[in-house]
Amino acid sequence: MPVNTLCIDFGNTRLKCAIFEDDNLRVTDIMPNDGVEIVRGLLDRYKPQKAILSSVINHNPEIESLLAGHCLFHKLSHETKLPLTVPVGKPETMGADRLALAAAAVHFFPGKNNLVIGLGSAITYNFINQYAEFLGGSISPGMEMRFRSLHEYTAKLPLIKKDWNFPLIGYDTRTNILSGVVLGMAKEIDGVIDAYAEKYGNFNVVLTGGDNSYFAGHLKNRIFADSEFLFKGLYAISESNNLP
Repeated sequence: MPVNTLCIDFGNTRLKCAIFEDDNLRVTDIMPNDGVEIVRGLLDRYKPQKAILSSVINHNPEIESLLAGHCLFHKLSHETKLPLTVPVGKPETMGADRLALAAAAVHFFPGKNNLVIGLGSAITYNFINQYAEFLGGSISPGMEMRFRSLHEYTAKLPLIKKDWNFPLIGYDTRTNILSGVVLGMAKEIDGVIDAYAEKYGNFNVVLTGGDNSYFAGHLKNRIFADSEFLFKGLYAISESNNLP
């Protein structure tokens, strides 16, 4: 009989969930909030035998008790059993989302250097070497943050919505901002990849997160794009920690 695993990811911008049937990703969805009734509805609908939560926000603590009462439950933290080591000064400060991305890299690309770039509220660059050591990386503002800062820190620039269709040379305020933000981020990403290449030579680059579709076509470097990479990492971590 197949085993259902509920993976929940509470990010700064979106609350998301996924259902794995054995090791196959079957469902992904956006959660409207972190209320008990929302989580209870997921439990009633999918009847998972296992669940894992990754959260970078101050979520409703009652849902942890609810999950633990219905199935094998694990909350991702620096104390989680991971297929990697985190040899940084304060591993407890490493975000749960970044740990999940690192775990996915080690699971899918073992024995290799991996740079995982997460595109969400912020851009996170996460480097895991061939010895499964998560060395850290860097963080910079994400796309929505850049649009919002241009609007909020100027008197007249409007708040622009995301769009992949824009020219290199903007012809009005909207297309100027789109070109500046999206192409600027693409050049930043390429530049970071080039800097890692100078130091480490050959390595995998994984682009993931909700905004990855806006950038894959603008990058000169070869990448592997997978918008559900974090969920796959959460599933791998659940398999190691949600043991009967």
